[in-house]
Amino acid sequence: MLIHQFYDKGLAHASYAVLRGGQIALIDPGRNPQPYYDFATLHEAKIVAVIETHLHADFASSHLEIHNTCGATVYISKHAEAEYPHQTFDDGDTLPLDDIKLKAINTPGHSPDSICVLVEDENGCDVAIFTGDTLFVGDVGRPDLRETTGISAKKEELARHLYHSTRDKLMKLPKEVVVYPAHGPGSLCGKNISADLQSTIEREIRDNYALQLMDELKFVNLMLSEQPFMPKYFGFDVAANKTGLPAFEPSVEAVIEGREASLQENTLIIDTRPKGNFVQGHAKGAINLQDGDKFETWLGSIVAPDEAFMLIAATANDLQSMAEKAAKIGYEKNIASVSTSPQGEEKSPAFAADDINDNPGKYTIIDVRNAGEVKSGKAFSNAINIPLPELRERISEIPTDKPIVVHCAAGYRSAAASSIIQALISNVPVYDMGERIQQMLVHG
Repeated sequence: MLIHQFYDKGLAHASYAVLRGGQIALIDPGRNPQPYYDFATLHEAKIVAVIETHLHADFASSHLEIHNTCGATVYISKHAEAEYPHQTFDDGDTLPLDDIKLKAINTPGHSPDSICVLVEDENGCDVAIFTGDTLFVGDVGRPDLRETTGISAKKEELARHLYHSTRDKLMKLPKEVVVYPAHGPGSLCGKNISADLQSTIEREIRDNYALQLMDELKFVNLMLSEQPFMPKYFGFDVAANKTGLPAFEPSVEAVIEGREASLQENTLIIDTRPKGNFVQGHAKGAINLQDGDKFETWLGSIVAPDEAFMLIAATANDLQSMAEKAAKIGYEKNIASVSTSPQGEEKSPAFAADDINDNPGKYTIIDVRNAGEVKSGKAFSNAINIPLPELRERISEIPTDKPIVVHCAAGYRSAAASSIIQALISNVPVYDMGERIQQMLVHG
């Protein structure tokens, strides 16, 4: 038996292939199926099954495309009420893969439809478990994503379910069982996920804060406190994964082919060029959302699922790459046109960092970090905290009687935020502190 992990750093998403006897079962595949096809070709094996541990909120899955291309059966809990061809997979159900078995365990908590997939080897021993978003290394899945996304369920109820799923099922497994979660650090599906991408039941019982001895009420309160923000696209992806998405490559190609267009008035513009290029000249109203490790997350946090936008990149290759990243959250449908020209002469003003150090009261300072980050301390006592995902909706809260300075923790978010503010507030200059903020946060 071979278990192979595929890891998408941008979405902090781990998917898996289980290979045995020339047959492959995939667990929680991402939108682009090509890595899984390449794996099958390399091992001269056939993809026969795709298992979804739940309806994912943070990425779009290729389960329907793989079913249509390879004839693989898709397995998912009956509680997902999936609308594509599938086989339900719940407590007591097993999937044979040559002489090993994959066994379903219902583990509601992160979502009502969450399952884990236990692997029984050829000797009848339980050796590994794919825990989806139920159990991570160092954390468990947040239970507060289903009140407004997809399957409706109260977060308090899900937190109670999660308490029992972990205590009554996962923690009773043999201690040597290897844990393979669906996410690593940086995922918004948990709040304390370790950098390690696999673990064991024994280690999690010993080290995972959420698996320590506590009563149900304490666990519920712990799960509902200080969770990360929820991006705008999460509900859309739950619904899209419930119905299944169109094939990845044709969808991306449809975006690129024939959509090179001139800028239309009132079009939302996502300019992915580096900040250095953007500040030298850009279209009026453009948002500078640079290519980077978390582009997909920030795109789906700033842009709503029903908003169309023009995508700007420096080169044709960059356009292809950025359209593919958008497609990983199902947002290729939002791209109304593309361009490799900034199409404008708007410039961003240069910022004099020394002046704000000496005279912070001369400026309106906007801190676009998340609330949890701000709790650890402010760089400026007079800063107004408006997290980047909320900025477009809360722009009216920004005073316009002084020049505006924007900062985050390292510079990526402030580049996007300052461009948003500059597009909507024109009577005072808008400055981006960029990476200069790092030293102030360290020594503040």
